[in-house]
Amino acid sequence: MDRSTNKRGPIVALLLAGTFIAILNQTLMITAIPPIMKEMNITANSAQWLTTIFMLVNGIMVPVSAFLLERFTTRQLFLTAMSIFAAGTIVGGIAPNFEFLLLGRIIQSCGAGVMLPLMQTVFLLIFPVNRRGAAMGLVGLVISFAPAIGPALSGWITSHYSWRLLFFIILPIALIDIVVAYFTLRNVTELSKPKVDCLSIILSSIGFGSLLYGFTCAGNFGWGSGITLFALGIGGLSLVWFITRQLRLEHAMLEFRVFKISIFPHAIIIGMVGFMGLIGAETIIPLYMQNMRDFSAFEAGLALLPGALISGILAPIIGRIFDKIGARWLVITGLIIITASSFAFTKLGPDTTITFITVLYSIRMFGLSMVMMPAATAALNQLPKRLIPHGAAMDNTMKMIAASVGTAILVTVMTTTAASAKDEPGILYPDIHGANMAFMVIAVLSLLTLVLSFFIKNDTLPEEGNEDEGRRNIRVKFQE
Repeated sequence: MDRSTNKRGPIVALLLAGTFIAILNQTLMITAIPPIMKEMNITANSAQWLTTIFMLVNGIMVPVSAFLLERFTTRQLFLTAMSIFAAGTIVGGIAPNFEFLLLGRIIQSCGAGVMLPLMQTVFLLIFPVNRRGAAMGLVGLVISFAPAIGPALSGWITSHYSWRLLFFIILPIALIDIVVAYFTLRNVTELSKPKVDCLSIILSSIGFGSLLYGFTCAGNFGWGSGITLFALGIGGLSLVWFITRQLRLEHAMLEFRVFKISIFPHAIIIGMVGFMGLIGAETIIPLYMQNMRDFSAFEAGLALLPGALISGILAPIIGRIFDKIGARWLVITGLIIITASSFAFTKLGPDTTITFITVLYSIRMFGLSMVMMPAATAALNQLPKRLIPHGAAMDNTMKMIAASVGTAILVTVMTTTAASAKDEPGILYPDIHGANMAFMVIAVLSLLTLVLSFFIKNDTLPEEGNEDEGRRNIRVKFQE
């Protein structure tokens, strides 16, 4: 494998561009939700599916990507994924009703779900260990900056134009990326031609899909309703079956045994809570500002923009710091900032200024930039090369599922708390009280992950001479 900069440059640029627009679409619909609710006459719990269904299908596709990375070449995967994404973008842009709009988001997500693990895996293969922090800093820029800028961009567009333009400004970028990749992208990943396990794909899709549907039904029909309990039960049983099957398979679709390796489980949980908090906050803040305070979509997006810029600027810098000092103190410091700012967000009121929201959200994004990439890179650095696709897939699967299910839970907490608070005489603004309670959930979860951050270590698996010994040690752990 040629590691020269000339060979890496086009690969890095194409993967960054493709993944950026794919992840941008995770949050691109957030500030467009209120006008879509009015135009299509749907509830907040139903409308948030435009965001959560995208991340859910991402979460379903990401574990499949570990299999795809071993079966198809880099070129084949990238071109197919971006073509599917472009097709979904067209469907969403011309959708005549909510059902077609949701279908467009699902098709988009089928392509987007492959992009992030593809980029992470390729970057970890083409960069040596001592430069992975800087390389993954670029990944961190995409992970933090793309979803953070989505609400600001959609807020500006929906304030001045139709929400449909959100799809048509993305489409040319996707098409250009496809054309350039066709002529310049080279293959990097190694193929082993594994067999696909259809039952695993079915179980993971039913499991994760039923869980999200159950949490959404809880917001619409209540936690005790039959449909809610049925969906949650089916989802839970399917996931248990899926996980136990992966542990029995010789070549698992998603290798759960990576959780036996060092700090991997701690880093995954930290990433899950961090990403859930990111997407959850970017959903709750626009709903609070637009539906409870009568701010415009543009103002709601503008409040989130400085935080997006801060995370984007800091990501490469944090990556270089990671190469020098490791992840431990970066993650601890970042989680302290995230926890403190999340608790501050539980004090929203009818007079909270846009300046307060903007500054506090920027502080929170500053902390998040110190957590997401360092935690993920520290975990993936523990893995031998043959397990990197599975580690990257597991990391992204858990983040997407946490964000989709977590956002559904947070919106449900907000709506159900607001509904029950209407009967309490001491609460003058029940809707705002519901938003505060949703942020309380985020704050408590952030505090719990702060405890986990003290288990993060800075050691890595040797890249060259001792890698075989590292692999033998990991096989021993698997056998235990």
